[in-house]
Amino acid sequence: MMNAIEHQAREIGVKLVEPSAEYEKAFIEMIHEWEQTGEKMVPFVLRMDMSDFEVYLQTLYQMKTEVTEGKKTVNSSTFWLVSSHDETRTIGAVNIRHDLNEHLLKIGGHIGFGIRPSERGKGYATQMLALALVEARRLGLAKVLITCDEDNLGSQKTILNNGGVLENKTFFNGKMIERYWIQL
Repeated sequence: MMNAIEHQAREIGVKLVEPSAEYEKAFIEMIHEWEQTGEKMVPFVLRMDMSDFEVYLQTLYQMKTEVTEGKKTVNSSTFWLVSSHDETRTIGAVNIRHDLNEHLLKIGGHIGFGIRPSERGKGYATQMLALALVEARRLGLAKVLITCDEDNLGSQKTILNNGGVLENKTFFNGKMIERYWIQL
Protein backbone atom coordinates (compact mmCIF):
# COMPACT_ATOMS: atom_id res chain seq x y z
CA MET A 1 0.00 0.00 0.00
CA MET A 2 1.32 3.43 -0.97
CA ASN A 3 1.67 6.03 1.77
CA ALA A 4 1.15 9.80 1.31
CA ILE A 5 4.85 10.48 0.66
CA GLU A 6 5.06 7.76 -1.98
CA HIS A 7 1.84 9.06 -3.54
CA GLN A 8 3.27 12.58 -3.69
CA ALA A 9 6.46 11.24 -5.31
CA ARG A 10 4.38 9.46 -7.90
CA GLU A 11 2.58 12.72 -8.70
CA ILE A 12 5.93 14.53 -9.04
CA GLY A 13 7.11 11.69 -11.25
CA VAL A 14 9.91 10.12 -9.21
CA LYS A 15 10.52 6.94 -7.28
CA LEU A 16 13.28 5.23 -5.34
CA VAL A 17 14.63 2.01 -6.80
CA GLU A 18 17.17 -0.47 -5.56
CA PRO A 19 20.37 -0.49 -7.62
CA SER A 20 20.18 -2.95 -10.50
CA ALA A 21 21.68 -3.60 -13.91
CA GLU A 22 18.38 -2.42 -15.40
CA TYR A 23 19.39 1.18 -14.56
CA GLU A 24 23.10 0.90 -15.41
CA LYS A 25 23.12 3.19 -18.46
CA ALA A 26 21.07 5.91 -16.73
CA PHE A 27 23.16 5.66 -13.58
CA ILE A 28 26.50 5.87 -15.40
CA GLU A 29 25.19 8.87 -17.36
CA MET A 30 24.47 10.61 -14.04
CA ILE A 31 27.95 9.76 -12.75
CA HIS A 32 29.61 11.16 -15.91
CA GLU A 33 27.65 14.40 -15.61
CA TRP A 34 28.69 14.75 -11.97
CA GLU A 35 32.34 13.97 -12.72
CA GLN A 36 32.46 16.76 -15.30
CA THR A 37 31.71 19.30 -12.56
CA GLY A 38 34.68 18.23 -10.45
CA GLU A 39 32.45 18.19 -7.36
CA LYS A 40 32.74 15.56 -4.66
CA MET A 41 29.89 13.11 -5.29
CA VAL A 42 27.59 12.39 -2.36
CA PRO A 43 26.65 9.87 -1.05
CA PHE A 44 29.95 8.04 -0.77
CA VAL A 45 28.69 5.03 -2.76
CA LEU A 46 28.87 7.21 -5.88
CA ARG A 47 32.66 7.41 -5.46
CA MET A 48 33.18 3.64 -5.37
CA ASP A 49 34.80 1.68 -8.22
CA MET A 50 32.21 1.02 -10.93
CA SER A 51 34.56 -0.33 -13.60
CA ASP A 52 32.80 -3.70 -13.27
CA PHE A 53 29.19 -2.70 -12.74
CA GLU A 54 28.08 -6.18 -11.69
CA VAL A 55 30.72 -6.22 -8.94
CA TYR A 56 29.64 -2.70 -7.89
CA LEU A 57 26.02 -3.86 -7.54
CA GLN A 58 27.16 -6.93 -5.63
CA THR A 59 29.15 -4.71 -3.25
CA LEU A 60 26.11 -2.50 -2.60
CA TYR A 61 24.07 -5.61 -1.84
CA GLN A 62 26.75 -6.91 0.54
CA MET A 63 26.87 -3.54 2.30
CA LYS A 64 23.17 -4.02 2.99
CA THR A 65 23.22 -7.64 4.09
CA GLU A 66 26.65 -8.79 5.34
CA VAL A 67 27.37 -8.98 9.05
CA THR A 68 29.51 -6.00 10.06
CA GLU A 69 30.17 -7.00 13.67
CA GLY A 70 33.78 -6.33 14.54
CA LYS A 71 34.30 -4.16 11.47
CA LYS A 72 34.59 -0.37 11.30
CA THR A 73 31.59 -0.22 8.97
CA VAL A 74 27.83 -0.43 9.43
CA ASN A 75 25.23 -1.88 7.11
CA SER A 76 23.64 0.51 4.65
CA SER A 77 20.99 0.47 1.95
CA THR A 78 21.39 2.42 -1.28
CA PHE A 79 18.59 3.68 -3.50
CA TRP A 80 18.54 5.63 -6.72
CA LEU A 81 15.96 8.29 -7.51
CA VAL A 82 14.66 7.79 -11.03
CA SER A 83 12.00 9.40 -13.15
CA SER A 84 8.90 7.24 -12.89
CA HIS A 85 7.83 8.50 -16.32
CA ASP A 86 11.15 7.78 -17.98
CA GLU A 87 13.22 5.25 -16.04
CA THR A 88 16.17 5.98 -18.30
CA ARG A 89 16.88 9.10 -16.20
CA THR A 90 18.62 8.73 -12.83
CA ILE A 91 18.18 11.92 -10.80
CA GLY A 92 20.05 11.17 -7.60
CA ALA A 93 21.12 8.67 -4.97
CA VAL A 94 20.64 8.15 -1.26
CA ASN A 95 22.41 5.86 1.21
CA ILE A 96 20.80 4.93 4.53
CA ARG A 97 23.01 3.54 7.29
CA HIS A 98 21.19 1.04 9.47
CA ASP A 99 23.19 2.01 12.59
CA LEU A 100 25.73 4.59 13.67
CA ASN A 101 29.26 3.97 14.88
CA GLU A 102 31.21 6.60 16.81
CA HIS A 103 32.48 8.38 13.68
CA LEU A 104 29.07 8.45 11.99
CA LEU A 105 27.47 9.75 15.18
CA LYS A 106 29.91 12.67 15.20
CA ILE A 107 29.88 13.74 11.56
CA GLY A 108 28.42 11.19 9.13
CA GLY A 109 24.86 10.52 10.17
CA HIS A 110 22.38 7.93 8.97
CA ILE A 111 21.58 9.35 5.54
CA GLY A 112 23.71 10.74 2.74
CA PHE A 113 22.04 12.04 -0.40
CA GLY A 114 22.83 13.84 -3.63
CA ILE A 115 21.12 15.09 -6.76
CA ARG A 116 22.87 15.26 -10.14
CA PRO A 117 23.88 18.83 -11.00
CA SER A 118 21.38 19.38 -13.85
CA GLU A 119 18.42 18.41 -11.64
CA ARG A 120 19.10 20.58 -8.60
CA GLY A 121 16.75 23.30 -7.46
CA LYS A 122 13.65 21.39 -8.59
CA GLY A 123 12.59 19.89 -5.25
CA TYR A 124 13.94 16.42 -5.99
CA ALA A 125 16.26 16.32 -2.97
CA THR A 126 13.40 17.10 -0.58
CA GLN A 127 11.29 14.37 -2.16
CA MET A 128 14.16 11.87 -2.21
CA LEU A 129 14.91 12.46 1.47
CA ALA A 130 11.21 12.07 2.32
CA LEU A 131 11.20 8.72 0.53
CA ALA A 132 14.45 7.74 2.28
CA LEU A 133 12.83 8.49 5.64
CA VAL A 134 10.06 6.03 4.74
CA GLU A 135 12.75 3.43 4.03
CA ALA A 136 14.52 4.28 7.32
CA ARG A 137 11.26 3.63 9.18
CA ARG A 138 10.99 0.28 7.40
CA LEU A 139 14.49 -0.50 8.68
CA GLY A 140 13.22 0.07 12.23
CA LEU A 141 14.87 3.43 12.89
CA ALA A 142 12.97 5.78 15.22
CA LYS A 143 15.07 8.84 14.48
CA VAL A 144 17.86 9.65 12.07
CA LEU A 145 20.88 11.91 12.14
CA ILE A 146 21.68 13.83 8.97
CA THR A 147 24.71 16.06 8.65
CA CYS A 148 25.80 18.64 6.11
CA ASP A 149 28.46 21.28 5.68
CA GLU A 150 27.44 24.61 7.18
CA ASP A 151 27.75 26.30 3.78
CA ASN A 152 25.58 23.71 1.96
CA LEU A 153 22.35 25.70 1.84
CA GLY A 154 20.61 23.21 -0.46
CA SER A 155 21.14 20.33 1.97
CA GLN A 156 20.13 22.50 4.92
CA LYS A 157 16.86 23.40 3.19
CA THR A 158 16.22 19.76 2.25
CA ILE A 159 16.79 18.58 5.82
CA LEU A 160 14.65 21.35 7.32
CA ASN A 161 11.86 20.64 4.79
CA ASN A 162 11.78 17.09 6.16
CA GLY A 163 11.53 18.08 9.82
CA GLY A 164 15.21 18.28 10.70
CA VAL A 165 16.09 19.91 14.02
CA LEU A 166 19.60 21.30 14.39
CA GLU A 167 21.31 19.77 17.43
CA ASN A 168 24.70 21.43 17.08
CA LYS A 169 27.63 22.24 14.85
CA THR A 170 31.03 20.60 14.99
CA PHE A 171 34.32 21.36 13.27
CA PHE A 172 35.81 18.51 11.19
CA ASN A 173 38.51 18.47 8.48
CA GLY A 174 38.53 22.24 8.16
CA LYS A 175 34.75 22.54 7.80
CA MET A 176 31.89 23.32 10.12
CA ILE A 177 29.40 20.42 10.07
CA GLU A 178 25.76 20.84 11.08
CA ARG A 179 24.07 17.89 12.82
CA TYR A 180 20.29 17.52 12.43
CA TRP A 181 17.91 14.92 13.90
CA ILE A 182 14.61 13.86 12.34
CA GLN A 183 12.05 11.90 14.36
CA LEU A 184 10.37 9.18 12.30
